[in-house]
Amino acid sequence: MWEKLHQLSDTHGKSDSRVPVFVLLPLDTISFGGNLNKPRAMNASLMALKSAGVEGVMVDAWWGLVEKDGPMKYNWEGYAELVKMVQKHGLKLQVVMSFHQCGGNVGDSCSIPLPPWVLEEISKNPDLVYTDRSGRRNPEYISLGCDSLPVLRGRTPIQVYSDYMRSFHDRFEDDLGEAIVEIQVGMGPCGELRYPSYPESNGTWRFPGIGEFQCYDKYMRTSLQASAEAIGKKDWGRNGPHDSGQYIQFPEETGFFRRDGMWNTEYGQFFLEWYSGMLLEHGDRILAAAKGIFQGTGAKLSGKVAGIHWHYKTRSHAAELTAGYYNTRHRDGYLPIARTLGKHGVVLNFTCMEMRDREQPENANCSPEGLVRQVKMATKTAGTELAGENALERYDAGAYAQVLATSRSDGNGLSAFTYLRMNKQLFEGENWRHLVEFVKNMSEGGWNTGLPKSDSSRTNLYIGFIKKKNVKKTKEAAFV
Repeated sequence: MWEKLHQLSDTHGKSDSRVPVFVLLPLDTISFGGNLNKPRAMNASLMALKSAGVEGVMVDAWWGLVEKDGPMKYNWEGYAELVKMVQKHGLKLQVVMSFHQCGGNVGDSCSIPLPPWVLEEISKNPDLVYTDRSGRRNPEYISLGCDSLPVLRGRTPIQVYSDYMRSFHDRFEDDLGEAIVEIQVGMGPCGELRYPSYPESNGTWRFPGIGEFQCYDKYMRTSLQASAEAIGKKDWGRNGPHDSGQYIQFPEETGFFRRDGMWNTEYGQFFLEWYSGMLLEHGDRILAAAKGIFQGTGAKLSGKVAGIHWHYKTRSHAAELTAGYYNTRHRDGYLPIARTLGKHGVVLNFTCMEMRDREQPENANCSPEGLVRQVKMATKTAGTELAGENALERYDAGAYAQVLATSRSDGNGLSAFTYLRMNKQLFEGENWRHLVEFVKNMSEGGWNTGLPKSDSSRTNLYIGFIKKKNVKKTKEAAFV
């Protein structure tokens, strides 16, 4: 596999710029009490990552932890501890402004709900969260329908997000542009600019279902009505599509998404333009606020877009449509997103960089590779920087080779890659060797010929360090 990787990367010129690799820290890096979790293990892990040539790490700054004690009562202490530790090892930090709930999605291993005082407001007014056709409420993220309404104890959600980011800026002013090199701005569930159309909790959705539209809270419905009335089609604003099916269905089982379905009619176009347009405006509002706060600090801003690759090879791209990406066989849904981010100088961070078409089940009509190509083209056209992440935890050489191929192709490289995620498995023998090799390839354009087993560099000392279970230090450090 590695020979293949070298051949692949050798086809690209040495002039290719290096792609810095970051590693995503565990979801529970900061404890519920606001402290750094397992500091000794974290210290040992960061030391190992530094030795592997990793540029830095990424961490979620959870709204549900930092502002949990009440409106504008922020606790950044655990994060300050982490910044110091990261600095000590000469690493960089990407921080995610995580305004979503942790728990209930792919790879979520712990539960961090929204702040208690926010949940209290939601219990009084359930329309504050995204709602599906059957009335199911989703507590992962505040509905964008009320972005500009003072529904959170006198503040609008956009004001709440802005105050939070400003508080972070003020607390870490000296570190921004130095240790803290990037702020990723959360804009939806999983920190992604999308609707929660495929929630996994309680088995609501499962792969490769088409998902459902999330526009049935009263604020979204009011907006839909106003949009329909504005074009003299009052009936179109009464409800979302009646025949768009259910979470786990396939496009052909529905009237809306099937090959010649309602998605491709004047009504379908009206609804999808409104639904996707609302999402773009939401992103625009949050990013404008973030830009106002972080501009001039030297820290980059980024925004995450989900890699919804199932049903990509069908005409309607149903799973993308329910998530808010108006991308079909006849329409490029990623160019408007790339332009919105580019307008604010924000890097577009895209997932599923590690996936291959042939690994996907045939009946799901997936094309992660086609999707990545389309997003690369959109960012190139818009002049927007592109960064990447893997969507699922992978430790095999094949996944790394795919990322390397993607990062080097089309003459439109990645500005950075964040590897998901740091855990015990990552530091085990072969997995660790694969990561080390990958980081080298990304930094040198693939001109490295592989690490011999007997390599005596610091990196391999760490592989040995991890393998020797009898070493007292290892027991103490017990990697995260």
